[in-house]
Amino acid sequence: MPSPTQRHVLSALVQNVPGVLAHISGMLASRGFNIDSLAVGETENKTLSRMTFVVVGDDRVLEQVRKQLEKIVTVVRVIDVSSRDFVERDLLLLKVQAPSGPKRAEIRELVDIFRGRIVDVGPEELMIEISGRENKVQAFIERVRPYGITELVRTGRVAMVRSDSDVSIADEAAKAAG
Repeated sequence: MPSPTQRHVLSALVQNVPGVLAHISGMLASRGFNIDSLAVGETENKTLSRMTFVVVGDDRVLEQVRKQLEKIVTVVRVIDVSSRDFVERDLLLLKVQAPSGPKRAEIRELVDIFRGRIVDVGPEELMIEISGRENKVQAFIERVRPYGITELVRTGRVAMVRSDSDVSIADEAAKAAG
């Protein structure tokens, strides 16, 4: 019986060298895999970067993406984070129309409810920062949309296996490298 289509969060530890992102994203695109979300950044080891991907598909798609990533020389280790107990976050910055008065106060209240921060105040708009799970970020966007979003940017998803997990990704990467 085929497994249902689901969202998979993958973490790839890669060598921190020029062209890795282009190589990996090009390889995935050329094989018809769609990346729902992608975030890349340095790790605690400056020679390595962590790429967090979100791909949608069944277990066969997940296995194919994993196999293709593991073939790339600059990829040190690939982990299916979503198969473990993990924490994930998105970051959102948005500008919303907020003239002085009651509408601005309503928006400030929404920001507080969603545990966000106002990071810039203009005469007619506010810039807001929200971080959290994807559904929280999306819910905030829907709540402020009626006020008039003038600009919006989101990061890709970042994720980390919880510390109480049997084996951390860092432990696995150390084994792979050693």
